Amino acid sequence: MATDLAPPEAKAAPGHTPGRVPIRTALLRYRWLYLMLVPGLVYFALFKYLPMYGLTIAFQDFVPFLGYSGSPWVGLKHFEALFTGPDFGRLLFNTLFLALLTAVFVFPAPIVVALLLNELRVGVYKRFVQSLIYIPHFLSWTIVFSLTYLLFSVDFGLVAGWIHGLTGGARVDYLAQPDWFRPLVILQLLWKTSGWGTIIYLAALASVDPNLYEAARMDGAGRWRQFWHVTLPAIRPTIVVMAILTSGNLLDQSFEQIWLLTNSLNRSVADVFDTFVYYVGVQQGGYSYATAVGLFKGVAGVILIFGCNWLAKRLGQRGLF
Repeated sequence: MATDLAPPEAKAAPGHTPGRVPIRTALLRYRWLYLMLVPGLVYFALFKYLPMYGLTIAFQDFVPFLGYSGSPWVGLKHFEALFTGPDFGRLLFNTLFLALLTAVFVFPAPIVVALLLNELRVGVYKRFVQSLIYIPHFLSWTIVFSLTYLLFSVDFGLVAGWIHGLTGGARVDYLAQPDWFRPLVILQLLWKTSGWGTIIYLAALASVDPNLYEAARMDGAGRWRQFWHVTLPAIRPTIVVMAILTSGNLLDQSFEQIWLLTNSLNRSVADVFDTFVYYVGVQQGGYSYATAVGLFKGVAGVILIFGCNWLAKRLGQRGLF
């Protein structure tokens, strides 16, 4: 007669899948963790999901005095006005061009800085450099613009004066030149965000087993081979996840940064969807049209996230979901 040698805990109860903990048991076992999750869920419910009801005004001629229920429905009128209007092409090009520059120059910057910091062997110097490059993250865009003005002002800018001394000729107002708007945006982003972005990659690098480097050195691998075959594969999943998350914000430029750098002389290249929503929605009172622009951005961001996640899985990487 056959004997059942399986331990009691391995036997599945009727209607229960082996290896899975029942929901009630999990809730009781991890009740304090789920309790800590409640404030975050309440925050997202109140400030992220509940306001989505306001998206209905994108399909209305919204009048604040009439409210959501009293404003007349117009269907896709505002979306048609957006896609066929004279501003859509310019806004899309400006936004995508800035997104492309951000992806090429700003996204890799934290990775490069993290790799360089990882090579530092003096702990005190490494922590000092880390603290130094984290500071710009805590400065507001108003302060960043003020520093930019002090450096590039045509009258007394330190960098502007230095460039003028090297090249001669007439002084250049870099803050008003359309050709200089995008380089200034990228320089500000690099200075403000690169240091803070290294935290994630340094955490990934800290999890690399030192024995892998030792084994690589025993096999004759130099610093470059160690980087290529040990360091880079270790942080590749983190890079993929961050790339997927960043793709959802390609059409979402920093409003404060763009707004502060925009003036009447560079507006042709400075206008993006975020500033356009402010012009139309707040200054002109076109709430429905501005909401249609924002809804278009949101849908495009979701499509980009799912598309990049699918592409990452097709390339053999672990996606976000």
